[in-house]
Amino acid sequence: MPLVYQHNINAATKLAVWQITEPDSFFLERVPLKKDVSHPHKRLQHLAGRFLLPLLFHDFPLEDIQIADTRKPFLENERYHFSISHCGDYAAAIVSKTERVGIDIEMITPKIERVQHKFANPEELHFFNDYAKQGWQHNGNPEHFYTAFLTLLWSAKESVFKWYGLGMMDFKKHMQLHAPMVTSKDGLLQIPFILNKQGFRAFDVHAKLFEGMALAWLHTV
Repeated sequence: MPLVYQHNINAATKLAVWQITEPDSFFLERVPLKKDVSHPHKRLQHLAGRFLLPLLFHDFPLEDIQIADTRKPFLENERYHFSISHCGDYAAAIVSKTERVGIDIEMITPKIERVQHKFANPEELHFFNDYAKQGWQHNGNPEHFYTAFLTLLWSAKESVFKWYGLGMMDFKKHMQLHAPMVTSKDGLLQIPFILNKQGFRAFDVHAKLFEGMALAWLHTV
């Protein structure tokens, strides 16, 4: 089975990334399909994302998932907090018994540079040089390096948006990178954010680069 990454954050919170190589019949034997998804690949992504939930916690009640008005999936009694993301042939999920969570996975492509004005502030872009000085390289090319930085920034903000869960978030106004991205002791990236929505809060989003993808997640009460 193509489980390409799993991270047990603590006893109550886990995440995983799955590379989709199976037909939808593989997932339909294991996952109840509550909504009709007509596009074949989007259907596979939808199924693979939900398939990961009981893989992380075997008693996760897939049949009890509901969809909020903001399109956020949830469990009514919050027995588990969870978030799902998918991109290309990958699906990612994070589940926690105790903390609100958000996750996002993105392909690293130059397309992100055409829309950076929609989510990146000039103040945030100044931190790119700090990111570059740490010696991280993406394909050994400075242009790809900048693309990876932007993708990490976008993915981190998407994970914050999903963690927040109430919609109505301006990616430039309400959340902002306020210090350089750094590598933690376990080799993961720490991305320090300020959230200015219903109060002021600072926290770290965690992230990882692998196989041309950026994965970012947030877990906090």
